[in-house]
Amino acid sequence: MVRRQELLAALDTLLQPQQFADYCPNGLQVEGRAEIRRLVTGVTASQALLDAAVEAGADAVLVHHGYFWKSEDARVVGMKRRRLGTLLAHDINLIAYHLPLDAHPELGNNAQLARRLGLLVTGPLDPLDRRVVGNTGELAAPETAGRFAARVRQVLGRDVLHVGEADAPVRRVGWCTGGAQGYIEQAVAAGVDLYLTGEVSEQTVHVARETGIQFLACGHHATERYGVQALGDWIAARFGVEHRHIDIPNPA
Repeated sequence: MVRRQELLAALDTLLQPQQFADYCPNGLQVEGRAEIRRLVTGVTASQALLDAAVEAGADAVLVHHGYFWKSEDARVVGMKRRRLGTLLAHDINLIAYHLPLDAHPELGNNAQLARRLGLLVTGPLDPLDRRVVGNTGELAAPETAGRFAARVRQVLGRDVLHVGEADAPVRRVGWCTGGAQGYIEQAVAAGVDLYLTGEVSEQTVHVARETGIQFLACGHHATERYGVQALGDWIAARFGVEHRHIDIPNPA
């Protein structure tokens, strides 16, 4: 068991959210009971995750994608009313960390994905802009883009979109989990052979083709499943709470 304020203080010390200009509030978003014994983690605080957390008897839900985004309608109606109503009715805390969880060098989404793909982190994707939370790194040995893409498919358990040539050599890789297709030009400037992220936009394909960089779109949800799970395991080990990660499938 851990008291809510003790947990939040530890998470803020670990993740340093004050260092990020984020699009949503990080930390406690909805206040629930003061003591936490059961923690549920998931990628997004969807209604399906909240319902599963209620069934699991959770005292707190920890996610990467929470609520109250800068562009979000502030009115508590419809879907938002149902979600908040579920949390408040069951006295469940909602805790969310967005960019700080992407960027953490050990537990973050980018670091956890790198471990699974065998990437050695060598530096930030853009050393001059802290808002770009991606990384650059290297494979242990060169391989073709097609072979690397096949390994990504196997690790993530889903198909990926490859823009480029299957036989192109790859050694240096840039990546940023989630919806970071807009950082492809930073990847080009970093001189990597391949850039990997979750999503793709129409213009991303043209940039890849015209610059010669290999590009992989691997799914927003699929690339961001690992950080929050690792953070939940860290909490369980440090505070002795029961942790259950619940993956709500999402093809996007």
